[in-house]
Amino acid sequence: MLFRKFLIAFTLCCCWMAAAAQTFPLTATGYDSHVELNWPAPMGAPPISYKIWRSNDGQNFSLLKIIFPNTTYLDYTGFAGDTPDEYHYFVEEMAPGGTVAAVSDTVATTVSELSDDALMDMVQRYTFRYFWDFGHPVSGMARERNTSGDVVTSGGTGFGIMAMLVAVERGYITRQQALDRLITMTNFLENADRFHGAFSHWLNGATGTVVSFSQFDNGGDLVETAFLMQGLLAARQYFDQNDPAELALRENITGLWEAVEWDWYRKNNSNVLYWHWSPNYNWQMNHQVRGYNEGLIVYLLAIASPTHPVPASLWNTGWAGPGYINGQTYYGYKLDVGPARGGPLFFAHYSYLGFDPRGIKDIYTNYYTHNKHHTLVNRAYCIANPLNHQGYSADNWGLTASDDPLVGYLAHEPTAGRDNGTITPTAALSSMPYTPAESMAALKHFYRVHGEKLWGRMGFFDAFNLNQNWYATSTLAIDQGPIICMIENYRSRLLWDLFMSNPEIQPALDAIGFVPDLSTATDQSTANELGWLLFPNPATDALAVSFVFDKSQPISLDLYDAQGRLLRNIFKEKTVAAGIVGEEVPLQDLPTGLYFLVLKMESGTCAKQFVKN
Repeated sequence: MLFRKFLIAFTLCCCWMAAAAQTFPLTATGYDSHVELNWPAPMGAPPISYKIWRSNDGQNFSLLKIIFPNTTYLDYTGFAGDTPDEYHYFVEEMAPGGTVAAVSDTVATTVSELSDDALMDMVQRYTFRYFWDFGHPVSGMARERNTSGDVVTSGGTGFGIMAMLVAVERGYITRQQALDRLITMTNFLENADRFHGAFSHWLNGATGTVVSFSQFDNGGDLVETAFLMQGLLAARQYFDQNDPAELALRENITGLWEAVEWDWYRKNNSNVLYWHWSPNYNWQMNHQVRGYNEGLIVYLLAIASPTHPVPASLWNTGWAGPGYINGQTYYGYKLDVGPARGGPLFFAHYSYLGFDPRGIKDIYTNYYTHNKHHTLVNRAYCIANPLNHQGYSADNWGLTASDDPLVGYLAHEPTAGRDNGTITPTAALSSMPYTPAESMAALKHFYRVHGEKLWGRMGFFDAFNLNQNWYATSTLAIDQGPIICMIENYRSRLLWDLFMSNPEIQPALDAIGFVPDLSTATDQSTANELGWLLFPNPATDALAVSFVFDKSQPISLDLYDAQGRLLRNIFKEKTVAAGIVGEEVPLQDLPTGLYFLVLKMESGTCAKQFVKN
């Protein structure tokens, strides 16, 4: 009996030693202010916990954290500054009874200050995980938030689709991976509930059936549908190859786009579009889409529709309705349109993930300039901090819709009733194309100062409020998506270029009355950098134009009169080589007067004026 007990004990000891001797791979990636650890899930029974051990010298390790079953850990080390910091790690897998089942490799990495470009890339890469790793397993659609289960969002999915295009360009995933996911999505959408072609705000990601957003909102949501179509149309331009899979994707997208009955949502041919329609409650929501808000893209797409368009006149009678014009100046920045102090900053983001507002204007404003001023007003309000909230500063700013510690969810903006001290990272980060220096300073502040509580595996958490010592643990599709997409538009203009290249968009802009904004397009420094010369000026029968480019690129050159009306395309999307490019513009048919040549190139739009004698 004694020998048997000894044998059992010896066997158990040997088994424990064998388990303890097992090792598993561990990777450590150092960034600017944190280290990410990753290891594979165990092959057998799941452990009860993991112990994370860290050392600064590779010799003396101390227990850093005990976490429950997971295979990723972010160690927020703090900003390294000018001198890189080295860290060593190993992980123990803990079995029931407190025994060590396995031990990882010991690995080392450094934390060192990243360049601005590398920081933006880090934020995009992490934030993309929300749409890729956390996408719905059946439909591939974007979940509404990190706790949504089967509830997916149509508008947030549009943002996620554009994020996938960024991810392919940046090398986070392959083109084939994105293509496969998008085919899954579009096949799902073809069979999902639709209401005169429009999708509901929420869907069940497994079945495609509508999930009510509120009591009467269980039908088509035209604004969310527009956000979805914005993403799909960008993807249609991106996947332009002639292999069967990409052809099929383009056909799927075109079918979804052309099925939307934008004209139905006029509600009996009225001169405004309506946000919702329900087969059960008809027009009971009765919510008109009137600006200024996030809905600009709705009217642009409705006018652009090749199958169910609305008249371009609805831009003025519907979108630019009562209260559209502002004209006031706040903190030194004039807002041509919109509410006092601009409203929440998502107004400057959602419609502009694809629509490129640079260098053009309608009769009301240049929307790029407006969005820039809107952002600067928002920041200036936070600097002034009239309500004395804790932490507001030149680097800690950004008021927009997000989760909130007091009321659950609130559209924060620079007004007393809507500002309770909650800062939302997407507000400043998604404004990167408008205010790159100010937005980058905010990015560094959020990450380096608040990163221990604000930074997670899917990027920044939704919001924080220092008055309440509150940091959200939530992530939302409609806040994560604009971060990736608008940072990319600042870095490369990828999504702007893709969406604007759809053949339906420019005719719609022309019909609305958009013209080049020659006052902002005329950039003498840019023209001088180009070596842009006009000769002679004044001119008579012809004008010789020459440019100097530092690389090959497509360019367009157009001729406008002094009122901003397009007279002719000199050439369109002409690919030129690096070096000197010349062109002769005939003028014999033009009356005497002032004219502009407008050059569109990869870095933007600029113009030069000349006189015809």
